[in-house]
Amino acid sequence: DTRVRGWFLLDSYLPTFFLTGAYLLCIWLGNKFMKNRPPFSLRPHLIVYNLGITLLSFYMLIEVSALPCSMAGGGDQGTVAKVLWWYYFSKVIEFMDTIFFVLRKKSSQITFLHVYHHATMFNIWWCVLNWIPCGQSFFGPTLNSFIHVLMYSYYGLSVIPSMRKYLWWKKYLTQAQLIQFLLTIVHTLSAAVKPCGFPFGCLMFQSSYMATLVILFINFYIKTYRKAPSRTAVKETPATTEIKNGFHKDYFAAANGLQNNKKAQ
Repeated sequence: DTRVRGWFLLDSYLPTFFLTGAYLLCIWLGNKFMKNRPPFSLRPHLIVYNLGITLLSFYMLIEVSALPCSMAGGGDQGTVAKVLWWYYFSKVIEFMDTIFFVLRKKSSQITFLHVYHHATMFNIWWCVLNWIPCGQSFFGPTLNSFIHVLMYSYYGLSVIPSMRKYLWWKKYLTQAQLIQFLLTIVHTLSAAVKPCGFPFGCLMFQSSYMATLVILFINFYIKTYRKAPSRTAVKETPATTEIKNGFHKDYFAAANGLQNNKKAQ
């Protein structure tokens, strides 16, 4: 798109490609570097970082929310591209999510879903900004910016120990993310049913990509939030070590009690 010529990081794909490669390399080398070292706390850095991303996401939410009115009033499509550029650029900033996990030795958080989502979004949005920075592209960033306001607020608060007892809504964040992807698929396919000039191939690619996120997030949700047995149930369930010859140890205690009583009589 001629309107984005000369914009930072957009004239060539190489910077996006190399930044993505550097991101993946940092994960690999960082884990090796931290293997025999104690984790960093980074609490002040995390508070500032999460606050910054929350404010940036809030700014983008306000800007992209105003786009439909602007476009309906004949607004310049270049305005859409400017807002979407910030959304693209935010994806490289969010690489720091993973770097912080590495430095804090939170290896369980560095899942395939996490890395896949971060790496692909940055590259996909380079393509969007270069070829289709138009009205149809505003919907996903609107939802995602809203989710990120909630998500990075949660992350920022979770760094503060005294706030953790109030953070009961992580499960609902994941549900909101799933709803976001499903709504984006519906919005994307609606442009296929009722064409609006958006390239059909791009519609199919976006729908397919969102479908992969739905599958991965459902898998994450099931593994993370599936109902575990309650402590009471665990206490009430006899341990396997208490079974002997098919009978619970309480059976032998009762039987011995009867035998002892008979002997006493």
